[in-house]
Amino acid sequence: MSRISVRGFAVASATAVTAVGSVVGVASGSVAQQNNNDAEATAADTTLLADIPTGQQAQVQSASLTQQADSQAIAADASAKKGAEEAARRAAAETAVAKKAAAEQAAKDAKERAKVKAEASRDSARDSGSGSSDFPVQSSYTVAQVQAIARQIVPSGQFQCFSNIVDHESTWNYQAVNASSGAYGLVQALPAGKMASAGADWRTNPATQIKWGLNYMNQRYGSPCDAWSYWQANGNY
Repeated sequence: MSRISVRGFAVASATAVTAVGSVVGVASGSVAQQNNNDAEATAADTTLLADIPTGQQAQVQSASLTQQADSQAIAADASAKKGAEEAARRAAAETAVAKKAAAEQAAKDAKERAKVKAEASRDSARDSGSGSSDFPVQSSYTVAQVQAIARQIVPSGQFQCFSNIVDHESTWNYQAVNASSGAYGLVQALPAGKMASAGADWRTNPATQIKWGLNYMNQRYGSPCDAWSYWQANGNY
């Protein structure tokens, strides 16, 4: 019978050599041509399947197949690990980009909110007047002068409603006093001392009274026009 030498184990065959490991072997009674002189040394170190007891040959073959399967599994695990690491790197990069974009958008939104808040604050200060000191203090004021001051403090879209209330409450007399209740000034504040929150000169400065009256109408009714609607329905505000 022909013998085939295989590093690890060998399979006998009359026409072909099938090897697991490196094939060195001899087929059909003749030595295969080698390209170098090391083949004989290799053959000398090779274990022949024929030399292994018949009862153990199946075990050797099974062990070799198991070794191949293990090697393939290790290679598959390494490939899977490499793929997982690459996917994790891509996911981390995408997450970093998303976080950066979110942070930039949040900063942009915060800047926009700050801008809107600042503009609203400026509008509020302009509408309510930044202080009675913005208007020259006089010993007395005519109706025309008081109305001119009011036009500078009250928003133009609300002025007519504000004017309607003042017409009915005091006829634009900033020193008007209600003998019954003690209500005082252009908007007939009651008690009169409430206007001190707008300035200590509330008794003599119409600008201070106008500021207080506008703020009162905005806070209690929403606007001078809402206050005028209430006044029309109730005869007071």
